[in-house]
Amino acid sequence: MNLNDYLLSLIRTYVPLVVGVALTWAARRWGVVLPEDLSAQATMLTTGLVVAVYYGLVRGLEMRWPRFGKLLGASKPPAYVDTSRTS
Repeated sequence: MNLNDYLLSLIRTYVPLVVGVALTWAARRWGVVLPEDLSAQATMLTTGLVVAVYYGLVRGLEMRWPRFGKLLGASKPPAYVDTSRTS
């Protein structure tokens, strides 16, 4: 994997994380509040679920319509080279 593909993979990993955190924060600002005794754990779980759903949804859309890849921060997925094979 070259440097461009490595950076591309990082971008496409961290953009969904930022989106998930932003959506969870926005939901809290809009009044979605969890019970006080569950707040920290539930917020972490909710953020993780939002990130996973966002990433899965966008990847599914991208497989059908490549332009949706832009929602992951870059429209082109990184290229991975199989280094396990020897010639």
